Amino acid sequence: MCTNILAVAVGAPALFRKDTDDNEVLTYDFPFVTRAQWSARTAKQKLSLQTPIPYVVIHHSYTPPACYDGPTCKKAMRSMQNFHMDDRGWWDIGYNFAVGADGAAYEGRGWDVLGAHALHFNNVSIGICLVGDWSNSLPPTSQLKTAQALIAAGVELGYLKEDYKLVGHRQVRDTECPGDVLFNEIQTWDHYAPFPASADDLPEVEELKKI
Repeated sequence: MCTNILAVAVGAPALFRKDTDDNEVLTYDFPFVTRAQWSARTAKQKLSLQTPIPYVVIHHSYTPPACYDGPTCKKAMRSMQNFHMDDRGWWDIGYNFAVGADGAAYEGRGWDVLGAHALHFNNVSIGICLVGDWSNSLPPTSQLKTAQALIAAGVELGYLKEDYKLVGHRQVRDTECPGDVLFNEIQTWDHYAPFPASADDLPEVEELKKI
């Protein structure tokens, strides 16, 4: 599973003030599955994320494998959340969103909640996980298109900067994520940024181990 610990810069945002696990209800022009619809557990705690956000980090799950229908993708979301919360001790699933090979986007932490997906980079980025192992094969076209549509929606809704930069997880962490084939693919997408080339290019931050 493509995982990481949370890192926030000095002067991190205050605790997220909403008292419920529900995020803002939004309507998208692509299939979108809310936390309630995939039976997400309640987050232990939340930190707010300052918007608009300047970076998008693309991941693959590696495991669970690609899911091609709603029930399997919902199960994959629960599996990732359980691993992150129970094995890693985090507050919630690490990703802000995931996208299944069924062509649907799945709500993780959401747009304005700090994720736990890219060490040194969580406080300036949204993490989107394409469920599956994309080391040797390309995700289905529907999965790629929905990921791109989700990013475009983030810009339209004001959660992402219009000049946001897109990077792969391996650019900000010593990892093979998001897989060689998917990484090659995202380099053709709008807003792809070759810098940072590695975590060595990133500023020092304070780390929170349990999020």
